[in-house]
This record gives sequence, C-alpha cells and structure tokens, in this order.
Amino acid sequence: MGAVPDLSMTSSHPRYYWRIAGFYFFYFAFVGMFSPYWSLYLKSLKFDVVEIGVLMSIQPVMRMIAPAMWGWLADYLDNRRLVIQFAALCSVLAYSGVFLFKSYAGLFLVMALMSFFWSASMPLVEATTLTYLGKHAARYGRLRSWGSVGFIIAVLGLGYLFDYISINWILWAGLAIMLGILVFARQIPPTEVLAHHTDSQPILRIMMQPQVLALFVACLLMAVAHGPYYTFFSIYLVEHHYSKAAVGMLWSLGVICEIGVFAFMPLLMQRFSLAHILMGSLALAVLRFLLIGWQVDTLGLLLFAQTLHAATFGAYHASAVALIHHFFQGRHQSKGQALFGSVTYGMGGMLGGLMSGPLWLHWGASIMYSCSALAALAGLLLMFWHVRRLQLG
Repeated sequence: MGAVPDLSMTSSHPRYYWRIAGFYFFYFAFVGMFSPYWSLYLKSLKFDVVEIGVLMSIQPVMRMIAPAMWGWLADYLDNRRLVIQFAALCSVLAYSGVFLFKSYAGLFLVMALMSFFWSASMPLVEATTLTYLGKHAARYGRLRSWGSVGFIIAVLGLGYLFDYISINWILWAGLAIMLGILVFARQIPPTEVLAHHTDSQPILRIMMQPQVLALFVACLLMAVAHGPYYTFFSIYLVEHHYSKAAVGMLWSLGVICEIGVFAFMPLLMQRFSLAHILMGSLALAVLRFLLIGWQVDTLGLLLFAQTLHAATFGAYHASAVALIHHFFQGRHQSKGQALFGSVTYGMGGMLGGLMSGPLWLHWGASIMYSCSALAALAGLLLMFWHVRRLQLG
C-alpha cells in the first residue's frame, strides 16, 4: 500500500475515533431496528412462523456468503474504505425496495440484496478498528460500545413508538438509519496493512490449524444458539402478553449490560485469557437460554437472563474478534475477519434461524430455546477440549 499515516490510537488522530464510532452507532442501530421488530412487521403481513423464520434467516445466509467475497475484494484492491463505501451505497438502494414489495417473494429478493451489501462492511470495519487501535487492542470494546448505544436508542425508541403508531413505520426508520450508515461509511479512515510472515501462506492453512478450527466451530455453535433468540424473541414475548415497549426495554437491558462489559474488557483481559473469557460466555449462554425457554413468565428471572447478554454477546464477541485478529495478521486481516463473520454469524445464524421455525411449530418455544442451550453447551465442551492451545492474553 502507498504511504498512509499510522492510525494507531494517538492524540494526533482523535477525529478517527468518532468516525469509526459513528459507523458502529448507525450499523447497530439498524440491528436494533431489525432484530426485535422486523419479525413483528412480517407477522403484520400475515406470514406464518416458517415463512418468518426463512425471511429472518436471509440476513445470516448473506453474512455467510458475502463477507468472504468482500474481504477478498478489499485485499485485492488494497482498499478497505472503498469497498465499505460502495457496499453502504448499494445497501441503501436495495433497502428502498421494501417500500415497493409486500409479497413473500418480493421481500425475499429485497432482503437478500440488501443483506448481501449490508453484511459486507462490518468485517472490514472490524479490521480497520483493530489496525487503528494498534497496541491498544484491549480498548476495542470501548469503541465498539458505540454500536451498543445505537442499538439501545433504536430498540427503546421504536419499542415505545410502536405501542402508539403502526408497525409499518419501521420501513422509514430503517431508511433513516441506512442513510446514517452511508454518511459515516464515507468518513471511515484509511489504514495501513503491515507485512507479516504469514502473508505468503494460504489462508486456509491458517484456518485449518486445530486451535483455529476449534475456535471457529465453537463460535458457530454460539451463533446457532442465538438464532432462535434473534428470530422469535420479540414474538415470544408479545405472545406472553408483554407490550412492545416492554419488549424494547428487555432487549435494551441486555445491550446496556453489554456496554458495561465492553468498558471492563481491558481489566478482564488482564486477569483472564481470551479462551477462558470465551468459555465463560458459552457456559452462561447455556443458563440464559434455559431461563428464556422455561421462565419467560417470571419477570425477575427473565430480567436476569437478559443481563447475561453482557457475557453471551459482549464478552464473547470482544474475545472472539481479538483471537481472530491474533491468528490472521498482515494481509490476511480483512479475509480473516470476513471468514469469521461468514462461518460463525453467517452460517451459524442461518442454521439457528432456519431450525427455529420448525422447532417452535412442532415442539414449542421452550424446546426451541433448550436446543439453543444445547448448542452453547456443545461449543463449551469443544473449547474445554482445546483450551490449552488457546492460552492467549
């Protein structure tokens, strides 16, 4: 790459912090709109649970397919920022189709196109963030927490509004957030990719190392476990007589706790290895999904289950991303983060989302969330088997 200024976290580049923070804010505000409320919008269009499960699984399917393609393109062009900006523009254009189509086939096409472009940018931004932080990578959680703030504002604000206005207004909320993503995509700073001794190795050789493969599979199982949560949690709560405002507050509680753990990640990383943080997150995921499945009518236990989001997403995500950054360095950074997103959040989210509809339909929500707990338990056992190979600070 040409002469690019060092973006390591220094006082000479404070503006770069807010450029990246702004992108995280709007990107996860879209998640805060989509994950809790899009299924309610689809239900308002009279789709059944299997159709909703399929439509809600489109995004993780595209997160499985698209990031690797975009990551390879970014490395080939040697320009992450250009790919991020192009993907953000195409996301807005594709999303606009939701105003034109209400049929199952039409929404399937629109959501597929939108998700293909929308899912491209986050792995590249993650690689940019870790490059920007440099030796201060432990501070990743504090920067990423701005995404959690955006999520909370979207969840709480829309949850309150949808008790008074039609769920159809979600289309305009999504468009406004998408435009915010586009604005900050244009502000993402350039980054310098430093040479590394693994640059000449095929990326699959790195990925197929036993400890790396174990990490990928454990994280895939964590994503499978969360599939029913992201697909049906809001519908599940509404069917148990929670208001939409209460739904928003329960989603927000989890993310508020997530922000807290992001703030304390530097301290956690000083006391525990990344592998142990990841294992603790998987263990608490088992408990969380059992509580959601069997104690939804006990408000105190449901509130406790939502506080565990601090572990099952916050601590889990920060430690997993840091491990991926450790294993995939140099010119493999973008591809490594993209592969991680594709295999875990993409394939895992797709499997979890697709299985959730039939499980709910034939055996009920309690069994569905028990299967989530089993998936997290399988990931935990795998991590126990390989923990000695992942003793990284």
